[in-house]
Amino acid sequence: MAKETLISVMKRYELKYRLSKENVALFMDEISKYMKMDGYGLTSIASLYLDTPDYRLINKSIEKPKFKEKVRVRSYGLNKGDKPVYLEVKRKYEKVVYKRRIPLLEKDVEAFLDGGPVGELSQIGRELRFLKDRYGRLEPKYLIIYDRIAYYQDESDLRLTLDMNPRYRVKDLNLHTSLDGSPLLNEGEAILEIKVQHSVPLWLVAILTKLKIYQSSFSKVGTAHRMECHKKKDSIDINYSNLEGGKNHGFTIQPHA
Repeated sequence: MAKETLISVMKRYELKYRLSKENVALFMDEISKYMKMDGYGLTSIASLYLDTPDYRLINKSIEKPKFKEKVRVRSYGLNKGDKPVYLEVKRKYEKVVYKRRIPLLEKDVEAFLDGGPVGELSQIGRELRFLKDRYGRLEPKYLIIYDRIAYYQDESDLRLTLDMNPRYRVKDLNLHTSLDGSPLLNEGEAILEIKVQHSVPLWLVAILTKLKIYQSSFSKVGTAHRMECHKKKDSIDINYSNLEGGKNHGFTIQPHA
């Protein structure tokens, strides 16, 4: 296939690597011998992460539990209101990632967050309703943006993505204002994601070894959350805890008295 298929249910392994500015060019040169760039070329992707008022989902994810989930709204390019965005649940159990999503207009996502219906006749729609009821209020917390190049290999489930210039913002939390944001990495660095349903081929392992590229647990939204907490350290306390019973996971933000 020449382009990524936008499917509603995905299950795969996702391995992440943080590439230096020098390794980005070297890796692209090496990978072009085995894989093709998809038909979209360089594409800007914006993901609006939803969470509870007390950041329950992000805080638990940062603790790196065996199971975690995120809720986000994704747009391919700046949304002008005339094309669908994707309301998505991303779950990870150990190293296996499961994604389920449904296409909606941005205004319909806003209506859903205010209590309206969302694809109630579909299984994914019912899952999203259950999720919202379980967590209570969900609201936009972070907008994560990056410029992606994706690679595919004929007759293979292997897919690679290079996310350049990852950035974020906490204002204008929508998918139609702009694609601007504060940087998450040093200039020229990128995040490589290897996405595969089975095993990583030996030729790819050899490239990673040759370039000394090592696996990382980098999370874009987790990094944005840490950066925001660091900026506010003079006005908040960050309390780390790991109590039994699954309570108070990760870190919580508490204003000074």
